[in-house]
Parts: sequence; C-alpha cells; structure tokens
Amino acid sequence: MPSEEVLAEGLIERIGLEMGHAKIKYGDGQVHDEETPFKDHGVAVEYLLKQLTNLGIVKEFNEITAVGHRIVAGGEFFKDSAVIDDDVMAKIDALAEYAPLHNPAELIGIKAFKQVLPDAFAIAVFDTSFHTSMPKMNALYSLPYEWYEKYGARKYGAHGTSHRYVASRAAALLGKPLEELNLITCHIGAGASITAIKNGKSYDTSMGFTPLAGITMATRSGDVDPSLVNFMENKLGISSDEMVDILNHKSGLLGLSGISSDMRDVQAAAEEGNEQAQLALDIFENRVVRYIGSYMAELGHTDAIVFTAGVGENDIEFRQAVADQLKSFGLGIDPEKNNVRGEERDISSADATVKSFLIPTDEELMIVRDIERLKQA
Repeated sequence: MPSEEVLAEGLIERIGLEMGHAKIKYGDGQVHDEETPFKDHGVAVEYLLKQLTNLGIVKEFNEITAVGHRIVAGGEFFKDSAVIDDDVMAKIDALAEYAPLHNPAELIGIKAFKQVLPDAFAIAVFDTSFHTSMPKMNALYSLPYEWYEKYGARKYGAHGTSHRYVASRAAALLGKPLEELNLITCHIGAGASITAIKNGKSYDTSMGFTPLAGITMATRSGDVDPSLVNFMENKLGISSDEMVDILNHKSGLLGLSGISSDMRDVQAAAEEGNEQAQLALDIFENRVVRYIGSYMAELGHTDAIVFTAGVGENDIEFRQAVADQLKSFGLGIDPEKNNVRGEERDISSADATVKSFLIPTDEELMIVRDIERLKQA
C-alpha cells in the first residue's frame, strides 16, 4: 500500500477432507503448489505462517505491520470493520453460534497471528456489516417480534465483503455511481449467497440468521422446512445439535450426490452418467435461478447480474445455464464472451436488457483498504 500491489497470494482448500491443497503465488512468477492433508484450520494457519518465511515472502514476521481478518458473523455488534482488541475477540467468540463453520476457525487465525505478530495493527472485517442496510421487511422473519428484540433473531447474511467489492466493480464497468444502481450479486462457491443491491446498498440476501440458509451449497442444505428438520430428528433419533451438524456438514452437494462437496467432482460424476450427481447439479442451479428471479421482482428494475467466487468465476456451463433459464427476465450470456475463467468482463449477449458480468472477487483488497481507513481513524 498505497499502490495496492500484490506481493503474494494464496489459497488453502479442502480443509478437513482426506487430501488438502495449498497454492501460493509469490516473487517473480514463482508458485508453491502442494497437496497435503489439513486436518483443521489451526493446521492450515500454522502451515501458512511457515511458508511465509520458508518461501522468502518475508524474512522476519515483524516486516508485517498489519493483519486483516475476514469474519463472517458480526451480529448486531458490528456495523463496520473493527480494530481487534480483547472485547472484539470476545464478541467474535460469542457470535460463534451464528456462524459455526466460520467464527471459531477465524478466531483461531486471529490468535495464531497475534502470537506471532503481537504488535501488528489488526482488524476484523465482518461479512454481515454490508447487510445491516437491509430494511426490516427483509431482515426479519415472520416470528414473534420480541425474539428479534431479545435475542437478535433476524437475517444477518454473509459474504458482505465480496458483495461490496463486486458491486463497486460492476458500477465501474457500467460507468455509473453505485448509488444509482440495482444489482444482483451471486457469490457462488463452497459457501454461496445471492444479494439484491438497491441503490448501492444491500436490500435482501439469501443467507439468513446463519450462513446455513439460502441456496444449496457444498455441504450446507440451504432453505429447509423446519417441520421436516423436526420430523427427521425424531426418525433418526438424533439431537437438534446433531441435526444442525448434518445440515451444515453433510448436506448440499455432498448430501445430494453422495460423492463429494466439490462441484468439480460432482460434475465429473455427472458427465460419466451418474444420475444422482446430475440431480444434485440440477437442484443447485434451480435454487440459484429461484433467488435471482425473486430478487428481480423485489428490485423492480435490475441493471446487472454479477457472478463471482469459485464456481461463479470458473464454471462456464453454470453461468450459461442460469442465464438461459432467466432469458424471459432479460438475461442473456454470449457463449463466446462467457468462455473464460476468472477474468473480469462483460459476458452479456447483444440482445440482453440486463447486463451479466463475471467479476473475480477481491475480499483481500477490501480488507486492506479497511485497514488503511481504520489506521487513519
């Protein structure tokens, strides 16, 4: 900073699966690519810290003057990013039940980095903050109002950092102020959410009280009738905690296909004629189409749809299939423009009345910009 030049970037994926994958790009086009098991997020953080010095990205940890952490659940506490102190860490811990897959793992990361970099300026950037602009009409459930007042029972959403970034890029591509635009941003990865953005602000979003709600995901069920949940608890003789674990970790693409939580594995099986895998893909696409269609109705007018995150950025067939099903709503994707992975571009067909963009998300950049902003506060 302030040039926003990327010195190194990386990804550790398939954490908790039989075999994990780490890829780090650094230096002058150098790449560290390794397959190794990552039992949990603690192991992944330890691995990352070792590689920073092993690869010569930094000689000493004190070269790193600031650290930004993406945190999913900020609840009613955080309407903006925050400088991390003991109080902030305690609140992140207290909010773990709102995002059981994320907040505990993210707190592990915060503590690990604080141990190695005790003097670094550290902030937490909350994925829920962007969605605090939602009107109560969209944020509240049709439940006793006192549940919201006493217990914070409401929709919080997630992926706000990503939705915030791609919305700003869509505005730049359209050449208009974000405040004048209505957009639908589709963050489709292992975790997936769709957000309706009205006049530049989050108006509605698919994830709910926790990131479990919404569309079908890698291991999460998305929307399910609560009565069915109770019915299956009785049939299986399991506790509500065990059921929540199944809905979070053993459902979605994994549960439907019986093969894998990874879209690539499910697609490969479908291509080999596995009907259950194909059904999983069909359900996944169907739920995305449902949410986009309903948000187009809510917004009244939609300027553009944005595809981002792992599947959204890289799955050519998925983007085409979604747009084809929404053709009557004015969407259209040009197959030639769409034949690309992870490259920012307008992929709209000539006859489309609603623009379609492929925009790789950059949550890291948004986090670093928040660091700079809060440093000056």
